[in-house]
Amino acid sequence: MGNEKEKKMQVLAHHIYEYRKGLRLLVLHTMRAECRETAERKLRANHIHYIIQEVGGRNINIFFGDEQCIEVIRTFVSKPLSHLSPEEDFILGTLLGYDKHQQCERYLKRRNMGSSPQLHIA
Repeated sequence: MGNEKEKKMQVLAHHIYEYRKGLRLLVLHTMRAECRETAERKLRANHIHYIIQEVGGRNINIFFGDEQCIEVIRTFVSKPLSHLSPEEDFILGTLLGYDKHQQCERYLKRRNMGSSPQLHIA
């Protein structure tokens, strides 16, 4: 178990590095809840804004990064990510830096319950 914890902390350190270098505006890092205190200490030491969402009692999602991004995430992080509306899911994916084209496809599929929208050009 200690080895798994060390790996998760290394991944967190890498995510912090990417954020500090400007590669990401927002990071979503999932880890065991038992690592919460250590993770929070690292984020506070780096003066990084964050919020934590509990996932199933044993895990946590840590969202960290740009203050405005965190404020946006704060508006819907009170529910499981699987219950996000299509719009919330789109916002989250976009802020996390996912491919914009794929996010648009995902949004349209979720909004239209899997049917492809017909594009009419006048």
